[in-house]
Amino acid sequence: MGKNYVDIEDDQGGVLRYRKHANGRGLVAHGAKVAATARVEAGAYIEPHARVLDGARIASGAWIEPGAIIGQGAVIDAGAHIGPEAAVGAQAKIGVRSYVGRGAQIAGGSLIRDDEKIPDGERVATDRRGFRLAA
Repeated sequence: MGKNYVDIEDDQGGVLRYRKHANGRGLVAHGAKVAATARVEAGAYIEPHARVLDGARIASGAWIEPGAIIGQGAVIDAGAHIGPEAAVGAQAKIGVRSYVGRGAQIAGGSLIRDDEKIPDGERVATDRRGFRLAA
């Protein structure tokens, strides 16, 4: 039986310890909170102080930065990047290779299509087809 954690050195020479999430084997940093019912696939990273709520799915290659919140039942697709302090609402879907900037907020049920970039601090609400709704 192998160890259930990985130590990774950051750019400043510090070492972060990541544990493998029981549901999917993705890496969850010490200090992050991930629900047991969330799926974090191998190759995904959840950074310190991030929160991933019940039923959320984080695909391989996705990166959830510190302080980000992923809502209940949300889907973060392969290679997507959720910036620090960003919030993704319940049942929202973030497409393949999309980027959600620092402090951005994605409303529950929204669809961010593949390869989209949401700027820092922006608030986005879409319908289920990905068309933006009026604010």
